[in-house]
Amino acid sequence: MTRLTVWHDGDCPLCRREIAIMRRLDRRGAIEFIDATSPDATCPIDRRALLARFHAREDGTLLSGAAAFAAMWRAIPVLRPLGKLARNPLALRLMERAYLGFLVVRPRLQRLLGGRDAV
Repeated sequence: MTRLTVWHDGDCPLCRREIAIMRRLDRRGAIEFIDATSPDATCPIDRRALLARFHAREDGTLLSGAAAFAAMWRAIPVLRPLGKLARNPLALRLMERAYLGFLVVRPRLQRLLGGRDAV
């Protein structure tokens, strides 16, 4: 089984909601979710950099952005087809462009949901 660790922003209302959904879908417990805002969280890179983008470690490889989402999706059976699609370089590039667009609006969405500004 693939070992997967996902770091998330526990102070972000969007992230909290998404991670709650992913936890429910991860019935096999294949993903270790780490709140990077926790003072005792072990972060593989600078905490601010970790919170600025979505990160995951799949079988020892640190992934960021759309690649990290795809790794998480591959670990959840119902989302696995989407995660496998991202193994295609063109599909992954398109997903990364969409993710970069999301990062532009993320601070506004956080404010609307009552969270703090993105780092």
